[in-house]
Amino acid sequence: MLRQPASVLVVIYNENRQFLLLQRKDDCEFWQSVTGGIDLGESSIETAYRELKEETGIDAKALNIEIKQHHTENHYEIRPQWRHRYVEGALINTEHVFSVCVPTQIEVKLCDEEHTDFVWLEQTEAAKKVWSDSNRQEILAI
Repeated sequence: MLRQPASVLVVIYNENRQFLLLQRKDDCEFWQSVTGGIDLGESSIETAYRELKEETGIDAKALNIEIKQHHTENHYEIRPQWRHRYVEGALINTEHVFSVCVPTQIEVKLCDEEHTDFVWLEQTEAAKKVWSDSNRQEILAI
């Protein structure tokens, strides 16, 4: 099924203000926070909880951890190599921003289909390492 040009960005940090970044499987230079497309009929907050669990194994609902909605939207051009994943004519994606603070010792279980590695970094280092400007800005805004 082709994606709608709407997604979530979930910035994950822990009680020590370290930020979790994931390395994409399809581009080893691409480090990011959790992201994912909003499915038809799904709200952006539902997507944020789902993607957090799918990509990191962190089940915020089961752990009674609230994901904070920032009421911020970023708009960016969809990378040409990824446009085939989207509905015809989609060139610009709308990204809804969220964040979540998790316990310092929380276990991370990556989705092997999407990511190959993860790292916890201090805020400045995390902001330097992420690929996208919107991800960088949201990390620095926390």
